[in-house]
Amino acid sequence: MTGKIDSHIVFLATTDLSATAAFYEETLGLTLALDQGKCRIYEVAEKAYLGFCATAELTSTEGVIITLVSRDVDAWYQKLKTLGVAFEKEPTHNPEFNIYHCFMRDPNGYLVEIQRFEDPRWH
Repeated sequence: MTGKIDSHIVFLATTDLSATAAFYEETLGLTLALDQGKCRIYEVAEKAYLGFCATAELTSTEGVIITLVSRDVDAWYQKLKTLGVAFEKEPTHNPEFNIYHCFMRDPNGYLVEIQRFEDPRWH
């Protein structure tokens, strides 16, 4: 092995960078780490980033889940409901994966999950 990985960025496509920016910056409150014009990169956690790049056509969002891990799923749910976010699934325990989570969609149709691991190894 030549070296360790220093950080992590997942890039996703968007046909509406302005609506996407408003959702991730204003609604979710993520910090804009870098504006490259056609791409915007958000800090999700220390050295973990989520990037969105403008494209003319978004072919599919199927199978993509953006998961934001937080110990306080209920507080996020209440805050986002107050901001008018429509949820596909209210906070609930998922015994199969031993998690507590809820789901919404971003302006691109990507499924966004806010999740807490119940497994003590993740606390």
